[in-house]
Amino acid sequence: MANQIELKLFAPYNKEATLMGSFSDWKEISMGKDDRGYFRAEVDLEDGTYHYKFRVRSKSDFIGFDEWVDIIDPYATEVEPSEQNGVIRIQDGCRIVDTYVWKYDDKPLPSDRELVIYKLHVHDFTGGEDDPDSRGQFKHVTEKLDYLNELGINAIELMPVSEYPGDYSWGYNPRHFFAIESSYGSTMELKQLIDCCHKLGIRVFFDCIYNHAEMEHPLTQIDYNYWFSANPTDPDNSWGPEFDYEHYDDNLNVKPAWQYIGDNAEYWIKEYHIDGIRYDAAKQLNNYEFMYWMVDKTKQFAGMKPFYNVAECIPENPSITNYDGPMDGAWHESFSRTIVAHLCGEKFDLEELKNSLDGRRQGYLGASNMVNYISVHDRERLMVELGERGILHDAAFKRAKLGAVLLMTAVGIPMIWMGEEFGEYKPNTIEPTKLDWRLLKNENNSSLFDYYRGMVQLRRKTHALYTENIEFFYEDEESWVFAYTRWNDEGSRVAVVANFSDNYLAGYAVPNFPAGDTWHEWTRDYEIETGNNELVLDLPEYEAQVFVNS
Repeated sequence: MANQIELKLFAPYNKEATLMGSFSDWKEISMGKDDRGYFRAEVDLEDGTYHYKFRVRSKSDFIGFDEWVDIIDPYATEVEPSEQNGVIRIQDGCRIVDTYVWKYDDKPLPSDRELVIYKLHVHDFTGGEDDPDSRGQFKHVTEKLDYLNELGINAIELMPVSEYPGDYSWGYNPRHFFAIESSYGSTMELKQLIDCCHKLGIRVFFDCIYNHAEMEHPLTQIDYNYWFSANPTDPDNSWGPEFDYEHYDDNLNVKPAWQYIGDNAEYWIKEYHIDGIRYDAAKQLNNYEFMYWMVDKTKQFAGMKPFYNVAECIPENPSITNYDGPMDGAWHESFSRTIVAHLCGEKFDLEELKNSLDGRRQGYLGASNMVNYISVHDRERLMVELGERGILHDAAFKRAKLGAVLLMTAVGIPMIWMGEEFGEYKPNTIEPTKLDWRLLKNENNSSLFDYYRGMVQLRRKTHALYTENIEFFYEDEESWVFAYTRWNDEGSRVAVVANFSDNYLAGYAVPNFPAGDTWHEWTRDYEIETGNNELVLDLPEYEAQVFVNS
């Protein structure tokens, strides 16, 4: 039985548009335009799957004024990659994305302050196993959830999953914002991944590209100047047509870029049940009013469950997440730069270290306002940085463990870049670079994983680390040693003593150690008592010891 299904295209100042598809043997169907700027057509469709696209008279100068151009629906939720058509599915007379039934929506999820994030690229996260199977899809990430659960993380951040040209990319060149990348698998498989994460209490964040689009995005073909800026905000950091968040259409009382991007966020939240958005290149968005609106809308769409909006803002600008700023949090880029420099032995600058471990000294407000990381997709892994300086083998792994302590005990939300937790050494590249999971068979790599797992466990179970409370109570610039303590008002306390030198410090005395009878050292698992508020310990080179009293 056929049902009338409406397809529409928002193109308010274009003269004509037609619809064509497999349902019409690709013959054009005329579309009428309403007073809100939508071209509309109704077609009789039985339940099934159909391909379609629009033809429109373009208003984009680079195509030719009023020239006909074929485009994929800017709101297409699926794109057939070989023929480049939109895909529409009809079931029970209604348009659907798929038939997935959510199972774990009732599972409790961690609050923002409890987060330990793991950032991954779908294609490269799997496939480096020692077997002949081709991997690198959503379903293979799902297969690895036991590993991530063992590590202890409680949030994953997926690099962009919107459809991009070709079969491999980091995803920062999105062409179809509502369609998922077809090489990663089906919509059902992505939903299953998210559902299985929720079952384990793991939140899922999407890395979304809202400052720019790929040049052949359908909206650039319809009416470039209606949605996009004529000139980039920052010519030295422009990656494609930039959405114009200043443009307001007086005739229709609409901000076109706001409407499109707001609809996209609503779609991801309601259709895929995501728990947060990372805003790429927020400096290039260049519009706090729009970002305020987006944060408000996303939280409305999410309802009662927690939702985290975090900005990548480089150069770093804490105001984006402060009293007058729109975002819940921001990437703490200077944490990475400072910690890596110190782990590589380039310097010992106490003020820089303090600023990294306590971002409030740089202007951030609190623990959930900053996301700390050592490496990420566009900053080299620590093992690469160390290797380039000739720091290899045991020495490199020792420094990686020191980095893990700093990451998990600093004020802020920690984030791990995939593979960092076991010492992946491959440089980041825009070419396919699979994680080498075989490394976990090596003693040093498995030991580093165990260390990270222990530090993640400490971070999650020790509520002192959820707070903004930090005091740097000991400094020894000559020996490159310093110490700090974290606490909450309920009696949870952590103290860290870190040695950034090449020297083994035997019988090293740390005065002014926080009061307490017996402390448990977390990394080596032993008990120690302090006398007269002084701690005496053996402190190996490039090592931190972590003392817990709760």
